[in-house]
Amino acid sequence: MTAVPVVIGVRAQVGAASDAVAAPSPRGLVDTHGRVHRDLRISLTDRCSLRCTYCMPEQGNEWLARTSILSTDEIVEVAEVAASLGIRTFRLTGGEPLLRADIVDVVRRVAAIRGDDGPVEVAMTTNGIGLPARLPALVDAGLTRLNISIDTIDRQRFADLTRRDRLDDVFEGIAAAAASELRPLKLNAVAMRGVNDDELPDLVAFAMGVGAQLRFIEQMPLDAGHTWDRDSMVTREEILEKLGARWSLEPVPGRGGAPAEKWRIDGGPHEVGVIASVTAPFCGACDRLRLTADGQLRNCLFSNTEYDLVGVLRGDAASAPGSDARVEGIADMLRSCVHGKLPGHAINDPSFLQPARGMNAIGG
Repeated sequence: MTAVPVVIGVRAQVGAASDAVAAPSPRGLVDTHGRVHRDLRISLTDRCSLRCTYCMPEQGNEWLARTSILSTDEIVEVAEVAASLGIRTFRLTGGEPLLRADIVDVVRRVAAIRGDDGPVEVAMTTNGIGLPARLPALVDAGLTRLNISIDTIDRQRFADLTRRDRLDDVFEGIAAAAASELRPLKLNAVAMRGVNDDELPDLVAFAMGVGAQLRFIEQMPLDAGHTWDRDSMVTREEILEKLGARWSLEPVPGRGGAPAEKWRIDGGPHEVGVIASVTAPFCGACDRLRLTADGQLRNCLFSNTEYDLVGVLRGDAASAPGSDARVEGIADMLRSCVHGKLPGHAINDPSFLQPARGMNAIGG
């Protein structure tokens, strides 16, 4: 019998079928709004080597218990089922994924998975710290794409924003990525008023200098302290206005389900992207799911409902790894998560409630 979610607090568990809820499609991962899901973002840890002010407190963080973190075997097991249901891209996130000791093994085993359309793609979002030493092994293991976060290229600002004086380490990570075969290389920057909004063109120029594409992200209500303020947010239009004062920007067509709108700079070849989750949501084309480090599926970054895979993987009634019952249990939870996806995130609705988890605990 197909599983449907029964919400308990903010987590949903497998329950009995209900006449009040239409059963999700048994094939693929298509939600009730016709969106086909092809991207699963897997958080490997909630820990990070930085303490960005918009993400987590400097001290007093309550980390996930190490025993609650999914093992590599469990991650691969979920990824294999997801690939069989049409997931094509797996993005490894955190926290900071490079803090995971077995990161190379995770990449190698996930990259070995084949879906109906052939090998899956494995990407990673990182702050770049420690990347030079690990990048050759990661590329050899099958990593295909890389995003590196850098919100400022000013040393004092970086130290103030991240509460760590490690800008040189990030620069070294970016240099290693630029020298690698991974393309396109993307640099992510959260635009923040009074923090880095006066250096947005300089960030783009830096990215162009290393052969990368800069992607600006509107600041979202995902900080652990719940201090996000819509009125102080730097909007998509402001970002484009600041960039347009230095360069001519030409829209790049064919966005599809990508989160970033892109513009060609001075006719090309360089491009810049803007992810405007607040002022220009792209929910209608969203094809992403998320898996937290402790085994909770989320169908939206801003959702307050999670679908618990731990019970399927470790519960008293859990079936043996590789068994038909266990595979179907994972598939049912993925389908239920997709089936419960709302049309949009409702950030602009007065009733919107910020997720209880901070960004580091959800996964980027």
